[in-house]
Amino acid sequence: MDVQRCEADAGSGPPAYDSVAAWWDMVRRDLRVDNGFYFPDKAPLLMDLKKPEVKIPHTVNFYIKPEPGVVLGVWHTVPSCRGEEAQGKNRCWYEAALQDGNPIVVYLHGSAQHRSVCIRVKLSFVIQVLSEGGFHVLSIDYRGFGDSTGTPTEQGLALDAICAYEWAKARSGHTPVCLWGHSLGTGVALDAARLLEERGCPVDAIVLEAPFSNIWVATINYPLLQICQKFPRCLRVLNDSLKEDRITFANDENVKFLSSPLLILHGEDDRTVPIEDAKKLYAIAHAAYRNKERVKMVIFPPGFQHNHLCRSVMFVRVVRDFLSKQWA
Repeated sequence: MDVQRCEADAGSGPPAYDSVAAWWDMVRRDLRVDNGFYFPDKAPLLMDLKKPEVKIPHTVNFYIKPEPGVVLGVWHTVPSCRGEEAQGKNRCWYEAALQDGNPIVVYLHGSAQHRSVCIRVKLSFVIQVLSEGGFHVLSIDYRGFGDSTGTPTEQGLALDAICAYEWAKARSGHTPVCLWGHSLGTGVALDAARLLEERGCPVDAIVLEAPFSNIWVATINYPLLQICQKFPRCLRVLNDSLKEDRITFANDENVKFLSSPLLILHGEDDRTVPIEDAKKLYAIAHAAYRNKERVKMVIFPPGFQHNHLCRSVMFVRVVRDFLSKQWA
């Protein structure tokens, strides 16, 4: 099986990052403490989502509509090699740029993020790294996140991802488009990819960054919640809450129905989603795919944990190498 260990300089990783708060926030929402599955972070009052270029170079804001009553905020960052050319250009120029042959990423963020979080936490660095690596990056806010309208559900988030992917495909010419999910976004990406596969339109490629096998396993195996395994009543509360909101994010089932090139990226020291769960997902996908060369897993050395794989010097290289081989 094609599992690669990335032996780049582990010492270049960031200081230990405590992701307990973000994960617990998601679980707390699942338990309906805030009267709903999601209570998404809204944009900070001082951040104008319509003007991302103030903080992120060569980026433009726009909106798309996946269905009536729902409007999604999107940021489009062009490859840094076109940064100077992009200065002062309008949305039409950015749309036309999608046909320049540089690969396109539709980036699906995690549970406690939105596209303005890009400025102060992880997503800004991902955008910068991917842009410098020659990618167009479309960062979307799901319904109910940021300034996007609507109420988030698992089915709704998948429709949002499909809308963004199809919007990009309609404007990309022959340029390939990749669905890229991080953490909870891996569940969104695979829900969307399976629906597109069933429609006879498999996505050009899928990248899963720090994925889980399914939301139930991810929840009960999280270090803060492992104690729940000793209390059946606690497990029932968790399970009933997920069922009530129809939340499964069954990555381990969805990968069985895909044919798209699939790359899994995971940190050896990920404390939010243990590496064993990602390996399980990879094994299921590898067994299900007819073309085994279309599935690959890359394991990053300690130092990058759940949120900082993008800080590895090998991050863009392994993605470009994989996509180049698949799209050759």
